[in-house]
Amino acid sequence: MLVDAITWTASEVEHPARTASWRSMEAVVKGAKDEWLALFADDAVVEDPVGPSMFDPEGKGHHGREGLSAFWDLAIALAERFEFAVHDSFATGHEVANVGTISAFLPGGSRIDTDGVFVYRVGPDGLIRSMRAFWEVDRAMATIRQV
Repeated sequence: MLVDAITWTASEVEHPARTASWRSMEAVVKGAKDEWLALFADDAVVEDPVGPSMFDPEGKGHHGREGLSAFWDLAIALAERFEFAVHDSFATGHEVANVGTISAFLPGGSRIDTDGVFVYRVGPDGLIRSMRAFWEVDRAMATIRQV
């Protein structure tokens, strides 16, 4: 299932942030909320997307375990399944920027594709300190279609 749901055509050079991003995608594909939450530091912040959105009207991000758990329930749990396609990946310092597409398959047979840049920052322990997703809501919404 994971092999089919995650397409990685980017650099595979090992890097702690790249590894954390891969594990995050794996947990999302499996629908494993607790596994996903365990990848993050207690004070982590998720901005997905960066700025105000339907998931975060104030654009301040989702903070800490409670905030990340609420984000999962609001944004991730609604989809029946996800597919990830990572076309490029740039790792330096404690961060990685992955360029790709996230496809969400929604109840009722619709699909939405989100193109973006997904930036993960990890601490020395390998836990994710922040995840910032740069994508445009209007562009993603324009891709909704029945499958």
